[in-house]
Amino acid sequence: MSSRTETTFAPPVMEARRWLEGAVFPPDRPLLNVSQAAPVDPPPAPLRAAMAEALDDPATHLYGPVLGLPDLRAELARSWARHYGGPVDAAEIAITAGCNQAFAAVIAALCTEGDEVILPTPWYFNHKMWLDMAGVTAVPLATGPDLVPDADAAAALVTPRTRAIALVTPNNPGGVEYPAGTLRAFRDLAARHGLRLIVDETYRDFDSRTGAPHDLRGNGPDPHLVQLYSFSKAYRLTGHRVGAVIADPGLLAEVEKFLDTVAICAPQLGQRAALWGLRHLDQWVAGERAEILDRRAAIEENMPRLAERGWRLMGLGAYFAYLEHPFAEPSDALARRLVHEAGILALPGTMFMPADDPAGARQVRIAFANVDRAAIADLFARLAGFDAALASPLATRGASN
Repeated sequence: MSSRTETTFAPPVMEARRWLEGAVFPPDRPLLNVSQAAPVDPPPAPLRAAMAEALDDPATHLYGPVLGLPDLRAELARSWARHYGGPVDAAEIAITAGCNQAFAAVIAALCTEGDEVILPTPWYFNHKMWLDMAGVTAVPLATGPDLVPDADAAAALVTPRTRAIALVTPNNPGGVEYPAGTLRAFRDLAARHGLRLIVDETYRDFDSRTGAPHDLRGNGPDPHLVQLYSFSKAYRLTGHRVGAVIADPGLLAEVEKFLDTVAICAPQLGQRAALWGLRHLDQWVAGERAEILDRRAAIEENMPRLAERGWRLMGLGAYFAYLEHPFAEPSDALARRLVHEAGILALPGTMFMPADDPAGARQVRIAFANVDRAAIADLFARLAGFDAALASPLATRGASN
């Protein structure tokens, strides 16, 4: 009999790091690590100063309310309402130890063993891992060449055991920004079947669109909508683990039970940093967004040199570019070769797909949060210069469908 953890795969980012063992990168060709989306730079200096000051407050070192600091919940509610143009109450906010915990808490509140959650593919692997460990079946929803899921296709997958549909937009791994109409169609599907639509908006702050990316908030709590958020990317607080659930208070009462038994409360220092960021860092975050959008533009500018070699850009946005490669070799083997032959650490599409879906073998994710324009040009030059046996045209067409 397997344990819960044995029902799922090893953490993909940690597995990829093991590929570096024994690799040597000359000074004139250093490793380009595009495997992980977490920013590696520390928070901005004013935020670090505010965190240092918070360390002198004895309350920073104590347990806090399970659903989060009241001031942070209220401030995020105001920020969410401004962004989406609809009322949000602090009672609809729960603060979690990162967005992964937010997802885990919501699934624990909604599902029991044998239930089902629909996940578009390519999927965010940590969502799949948690569903495996919770005894919940992840039902894959294939997306088309544009990586945008279709609500009508999802409707055909709904069964009496379906409890939720989980979307990530801007998407990880695909980078795609889901159209507002797509999200509305999924919300309506959830309402018709009495389901929850979980929308993970970890990368919301780097959406290329101005204003609210959708109109799901409406005029108050929606019993069919759950939004997830992360402060990690916006304020570079990855090590401090601060995320959020935005949902109706009834669901949060169940979420509270999970949070109390797992971590009691999100780290107090991270919560205080997030609160300071919400109050003081809007302009700084706007600058971070502008930098990410410029890197996105750099990828678009460099893509023709890869297209000439048979690569195809499937999705681009937030921190990610999702590519289809032209080689006969499957992406999991190809990714290992790229480390040693091109000095590139990237994740293969097989890490984001069901094991029986051949499309993953033709796909690669590039996370560009930590590579600037010059490094992006170098990355594309290395990929364009990489040589391997090409896939047959028939195999290429099959993987794209």
